[in-house]
Amino acid sequence: MSQIFPKSLYLHIPFCKRRCFYCDFAITTGGENLKQQYVDVLCQEIILTVEQIPPEATLQTIFFGGGTPSLLTVQQVAQILETIATYFAIATDAEISLEANAGTVGTESLQGYRSLGINRISLGAQAFQQELLDVCGRGHRVEDIYAAVDSIQKAGFENFSLDLISGLPHQSMTDWEYSLRSAIALQPTHFSIYDLIVEEGTAFGKRYQAGDRPLPSESLTVEMYLAAHRLMTAKGYEHYEISNYAKPSYQARHNLTYWYNQPFYGMGMGATSYINRQRIDRPRKIRPYFDAIAQWKSEGIGFTAPTITPAEELMDTLMQGLRLAEGLSLNALIAAFGRELCDRACECLERYRDRHWVEFVEYSEDIRIMLVSPDGWLFSNIIIADLYDNL
Repeated sequence: MSQIFPKSLYLHIPFCKRRCFYCDFAITTGGENLKQQYVDVLCQEIILTVEQIPPEATLQTIFFGGGTPSLLTVQQVAQILETIATYFAIATDAEISLEANAGTVGTESLQGYRSLGINRISLGAQAFQQELLDVCGRGHRVEDIYAAVDSIQKAGFENFSLDLISGLPHQSMTDWEYSLRSAIALQPTHFSIYDLIVEEGTAFGKRYQAGDRPLPSESLTVEMYLAAHRLMTAKGYEHYEISNYAKPSYQARHNLTYWYNQPFYGMGMGATSYINRQRIDRPRKIRPYFDAIAQWKSEGIGFTAPTITPAEELMDTLMQGLRLAEGLSLNALIAAFGRELCDRACECLERYRDRHWVEFVEYSEDIRIMLVSPDGWLFSNIIIADLYDNL
């Protein structure tokens, strides 16, 4: 298999004002001194990565994720981008995204980010009912969502995304439809809409059991999913991925890197990179991360991981690619992984054709394998689990 060089870079910015009750991400709180120290160490990782794996492709996407990257100052984001630009070629039309939470941005800071080349904002809204925001432990108010969107537009951003969560404790269908309509009225170019997952170790994980009240029932969360699909597509948003909707030409280019299972750089505390068929994790705590970068600098010992097998890579490709409405090219899968592995995958997927969860569509001397919307997406976990057992 010919090597594909990374064209995308993910940067994890772990700082938050507080941890939301559903969150199991690698985050931390800290003052300005710790933030500046983190930025310095992150820039050092960028330099060390380039020394170990010289870039051979121009970056097409850069994504500041978190955490809450909008807690960094414009000067700190500038320092990171300047370091990247020193060691990487960046496409003139690169998508450069920054995640932000309502209540952490204003027109001035957003104008500053935009002046640096950031051209896409992903805003965490989650709900449009204050009681639901409070239940989640969110640090913003409903009015902060409207203020943030107003600032995004005044700062000149044409491309921005909103995040919403369904299946929250005490959330009714009336609440959910109100949040959807309120969000649509703000006219973002993109939506990420997630169903709540109660993760072990989180505040919600200690407080609730999946399927029990006050969490909505499984049948209600299915209705919420279908309501989002119905309302979003009626307003011109393409349901292009299980949890994502976009106006034409506004799909999240960075996330497509993941869904196409292409290699990418991942840097920062808790980040994962995918390079040379290795999925390489960084420490999820800030001091071990600092120590690891210091050791790398002093001893030349960088992050590493075992190389995944072709079967594991095919599994990852199916798991990610089947999330997309466009599905996967069978010809491309056979070219990459060989007919034997692909035949095993197709035999497994064939079992779900009669249920109208999977379809094989002939297309220009090729066959595209895709999940049927919406049922195939709703039951995708069953399909993926079956693939795991058979590959």
